[in-house]
Amino acid sequence: MLNVDPQKPESTALRAFAVLEYVAHANTPVSLDDVTHACKLPKPTVFRILSMLFEADLVYREPLGKRYTVGARSAALALDVLRHSTLRSQPHTVLQELVDAVGETCNLTILDGNQVLYLDRVETPMPLRLHLEPGTRVPLHCTASGKLFLMNMTQKQIEALIGKPPYKRFTSRTITEWEPLKEELARARETGVGLHDSELFDDSVAIAVPLSDTSGRVYAALALHGPTSRLDIAACLKLLPDLRGAASAIADAMAPLNKQASHVTQSDSAELL
Repeated sequence: MLNVDPQKPESTALRAFAVLEYVAHANTPVSLDDVTHACKLPKPTVFRILSMLFEADLVYREPLGKRYTVGARSAALALDVLRHSTLRSQPHTVLQELVDAVGETCNLTILDGNQVLYLDRVETPMPLRLHLEPGTRVPLHCTASGKLFLMNMTQKQIEALIGKPPYKRFTSRTITEWEPLKEELARARETGVGLHDSELFDDSVAIAVPLSDTSGRVYAALALHGPTSRLDIAACLKLLPDLRGAASAIADAMAPLNKQASHVTQSDSAELL
């Protein structure tokens, strides 16, 4: 995290950036006390900064829990930076090569607040496909990538993100209760694979593999999608070696960005709650 000297008046902007940076790096919504402790700033100062960031739509404040997470404006800025960064070209090339090899749509995702955000996506050349643009956001509880982001969280952390069950239903196969979701997340932890079987969209399947840092924090996911007329889960799983090889290559390409966030781990997030 950015270090600032609270005694210097010229550090006001840097203090605000340090607060925003901490909120952005956390895997779960954070409280005023969490930010105060982490940034080593007076509590009234942190409250003013968070209020300012909230008014600017740079952070989002939960209506009841009074915890903070990244706001829509910050997420949009981050996406624009990634789109124009030279660091994006290598992951996109790997993504394109993966689609060329497996013949199905693949996308790179991150956890953005209480949703999955598509950072990049390459569509299959096949005429039958589900078209979604980079920047699209989808739910956590019923997507392959989302389950990977949830799998190492406690029930309390998950409730802080998506609320208590019943979860929103999108299809007849959507998991809407805690116990079946808990079982699905346990399976994802054991196998390292997230699954989607017509849970968000009818007649579609997907698998996802995580991109993790050295501490085990899942900071991104690589997913493969296809219609059920061409694929089922078993057929998707046969493509796991391709998917994992591409995930490793993308992780290497994203290493410079990942190093900047390496001080925030899943265990850090657990301490926040």
